[in-house]
Amino acid sequence: MLRGMNQADDLAFMELAIAQARIGRDEGGVPIGGVLVADGTVLGAGHNRRVQQNSAIRHGETDALENAGRQPASVYRRSTMYTTLSPCDMCTGAILLYGIPRVVMGENRTFVGGEDLLRSRGVEVVNLDSEECKALMDEFIAAHPDIWNEDIGE
Repeated sequence: MLRGMNQADDLAFMELAIAQARIGRDEGGVPIGGVLVADGTVLGAGHNRRVQQNSAIRHGETDALENAGRQPASVYRRSTMYTTLSPCDMCTGAILLYGIPRVVMGENRTFVGGEDLLRSRGVEVVNLDSEECKALMDEFIAAHPDIWNEDIGE
């Protein structure tokens, strides 16, 4: 675990990611939120905006990275990405590209992304198995299966 991070920190930062997911849902988008944190400070928060911005790449994690702005490599190397859902291949690639050493996800029962690849590359992957995160996704998938399948590339 990164220096200074504990379960209480993880839960608090996940609450911020969940709040982002709710914003996305309320905007008519996919309810996935992300928060990039370094040294206990939120660098950027975001949510899936594919529907809202007609974007091919604005997932929760990539939106959080975009909102964090350019950071030195040394900052990414001591960061944690909080995401309400297991990161897809695209978001996994961004995490690896920037050398983010830790990912905390809300759940992976709805979707399993690149967790094995992250682990194989030395990234610590923590699954909080949040009922709240799962409920957000279950509700969205039931109401909008076509948008969900598009979002995960199916």
